Amino acid sequence: MTSLPYPALHASHTGIWIAHGDTVRAVSRGEAIRTAADTPMIMMNAPLIGQRLGYADLSGLDLLELFAFLRPASFMVPTPKGLAAVTGLDLPADDGAVAPFLLAATERLLAIPDGEWAEREGAWASAQFLFRLRWSWAPMLVERIRKPARDERWLFSKLPEWEEATPRPVPRVVTLDAATTQRTLATLVGPGAETRPGQRAFAEAASGAFAPRPTRDAPNLVLAEAGTGIGKTLGYLAPASLWSNAAGGAVWVSTYTKALQRQLSRETRRIYTDDAVRRSKVVTRKGRENYLCLLNLEDALQGGFAGRAAVLAQLVARWAAYTADGDMVGGDLPGWLTTLFRRNGSTALTDRRGECVYAGCPHYRKCFIERAARASAEADIVIANHALVMVNAARGRELSTRPTRYVFDEGHHLFDAADSMFATALTGQETIELRRWIVGPEGNSRGRRRGLAARLSDVASYDEGGAQAIADAVKAAQGLAADGWLQRLAEGAPFGPIETLLASVRGLTYARAEGAEDAGYGLETELAEPTPELIEAAAPAAEALDALYRPLVALGKRLEAVLSDAPDWLDGAARARVEGAIASIGWRAEIVAAWLSLIARIGGPASADFVDWLAVDRGEGREFDVGLHRRWLDPTRPFAEIVLKPAHGALVTSATLTAGGSWETAEARVGAPHLARPASRFEAESPFDYAARAEVLVVTDVKRGDVPALAGAYARLIEAAGGGTLGLFTAIRRLRGVHARIADRLARAGLPLLAQHVDPIDTGTLVDIFRDDSHASLLGTDALRDGVDVPGHSLRLVVMEGVPWPKPTVLHAARRLAGGGSAYDDRIVRARMAQAFGRLIRSAEDRGVFVLLSAATPSRLLDAFPPGVPIARVSLDEAITRVSSRLSSHATFGHEAAPAP
Repeated sequence: MTSLPYPALHASHTGIWIAHGDTVRAVSRGEAIRTAADTPMIMMNAPLIGQRLGYADLSGLDLLELFAFLRPASFMVPTPKGLAAVTGLDLPADDGAVAPFLLAATERLLAIPDGEWAEREGAWASAQFLFRLRWSWAPMLVERIRKPARDERWLFSKLPEWEEATPRPVPRVVTLDAATTQRTLATLVGPGAETRPGQRAFAEAASGAFAPRPTRDAPNLVLAEAGTGIGKTLGYLAPASLWSNAAGGAVWVSTYTKALQRQLSRETRRIYTDDAVRRSKVVTRKGRENYLCLLNLEDALQGGFAGRAAVLAQLVARWAAYTADGDMVGGDLPGWLTTLFRRNGSTALTDRRGECVYAGCPHYRKCFIERAARASAEADIVIANHALVMVNAARGRELSTRPTRYVFDEGHHLFDAADSMFATALTGQETIELRRWIVGPEGNSRGRRRGLAARLSDVASYDEGGAQAIADAVKAAQGLAADGWLQRLAEGAPFGPIETLLASVRGLTYARAEGAEDAGYGLETELAEPTPELIEAAAPAAEALDALYRPLVALGKRLEAVLSDAPDWLDGAARARVEGAIASIGWRAEIVAAWLSLIARIGGPASADFVDWLAVDRGEGREFDVGLHRRWLDPTRPFAEIVLKPAHGALVTSATLTAGGSWETAEARVGAPHLARPASRFEAESPFDYAARAEVLVVTDVKRGDVPALAGAYARLIEAAGGGTLGLFTAIRRLRGVHARIADRLARAGLPLLAQHVDPIDTGTLVDIFRDDSHASLLGTDALRDGVDVPGHSLRLVVMEGVPWPKPTVLHAARRLAGGGSAYDDRIVRARMAQAFGRLIRSAEDRGVFVLLSAATPSRLLDAFPPGVPIARVSLDEAITRVSSRLSSHATFGHEAAPAP
């Protein structure tokens, strides 16, 4: 019998239950809402329960928040099964048993402070703060957490400080011995492991990227396509670790997905078995916007946040005291935590606006970002992502530690990463962010936002020229878009030259774009034959931007002069702050220069190197941005120039590197043609027996665009497979339509259905839940097509709603014209289908079916699948029969998926 004074509420697609004491009863939606509005109720994932009740404002005692307080920096799958695992309770037998289970789990969690509690330090003080904030759990926690005998160190004094290190020497020139590489690989694989010839050959080929570079700007580029199951991770870690140890340099291993980053971090334990050694030798590095900013957190804790956001700040502070690296996105902060607060305040806790003052910050010596940067300078292996590698090469401050060796895993995404990195967007949102960075707080804005003058006040007082440049920049920034710009554009009353330009862009886009009557979609049109109004607006806008560009450049030069003069106040910390300011100002000046180049295109000749267009970005029936856009026709050109040419060697690898085309296509998509030396090629097929363990079914009788028929097909296929289905969509609207029609039906059959863009849960957590429950299915879009690694029985059926043709945008049309017309489209589709199929068979024991719901699938595209895989065009009824016969028996699979790490 529970002694808790509160009832527990659980809602699923099969019903709603309330438990109080020993009583459990099923209730209606209306009664549940009325009870929850009057009485604090224990629940799990309040936003999800509120969505199922149709009551978005639902609040109560959320067990996920309690767990985040008691076990900061610990992982839990946010489901009854996950809660059972961390509390030691038996899993509820059915949905009706979940509510009383939540009561029992609550008592188990609340008993944690009574025993040996590893996260006790700081809990009493935090509970007191949360009590004053009226956090629902605080009264019960305050009763149970004893006051420490002496004052505990608070977060900002508890965190360790990083230390400066002597610059790392330039890596030595070494040549890897083939036999030694193979012995290292054998050690990493471990004794008794089966010998994989493909892996051994891959390791030998990968060693080529670590050979001495023969000439300047001519790196050793190795392209290696290694099918799933080859073991390419250890295949390249063997030569990478060997080279790093011998040469004394760092190897940067770059990925596209966070899932692979986590896998790489686990695999490096084979190289460095001692945890302390591994922490110094292996560093995971991400962009600044991923890490907790301690100055932002301090501001939030001291009154910058209010209400629920203030509660989030306290829970994040608890986490910050125990986190391994301070990574709020993909690190050890549970991905579900910020979604409980509807993203209220979480983005303000990271450095997303480029406001860092570097050494001017009181927490600089404890900063997670600076600690990661310095750790990576001393590490042997740095695990990063494609975007950060490019940013670091283009704008990095760490010039002396610029890596000379790269491994680009998931290399088929390099083109897309470069496309985003080297893009230019002169939009309202971009200009208003620059205005805020320069001017600082205006009107009723809150928070610690400071402008250039405040951040560089000591420089301004020392250097008259710098002070004048700051004043000129602040004055010129007044011409950028300001708060309320979207409403002024809609009303036809823009203010200032930039808003006038954006108003002309908006008007021309609406006039020319197809489908303008549909307010749910973004609009775009080519930047060609501009109207007189747009041409007239361009000149004043260019003048305004030029007036901003000149003082920014002048300020950067004045700051460099300050460093040269070395005044008395310029100690080590101040020097670091000025160097950081020079880098930040230089970056903004580059952005403004790119905007000026884009404006010069209005009324002028088109460039063969770029694709330019106008766009009105819309979503959920409203506009959220307007502007001009520019992309490189071939973004691998700047990638090759900025990243590859300065390097000595790079390995680009993927299971689908040539998918959709030839080796020439693969080389073109990673920038190889822009290098002086040709790339070396390696190819190894997957060892998996795809012909025996998988089949592809093309369903011929589901009408395209018929959402009810599409929903019926998905429901029947998921039922036939008993769950374990990954459903992939090319449009969010159809995904939501299918989910709304089938979620209840599947739930009644005991088959939970998760959905990206529907469930108020982050994508990473959705995958964790999917992996943890072999009866669950997951619907999603592009992010799930090749960002999911779910081996075993939990993923046994992949269903695509149709052929994933590229969206017909202005950018795509230009690249299609340059890339061979329909053959270009076919390459994209083949690659997408190959990547989707790659989710299905992740281990030698896996078995599965790939279903494509498209009668109009051209036969020429079916070579996207591995050779030998049976492919059949069948009716939906026959597909159901085949899926059921192949997948219904759990015994035919080798193992269950392991719980998420």
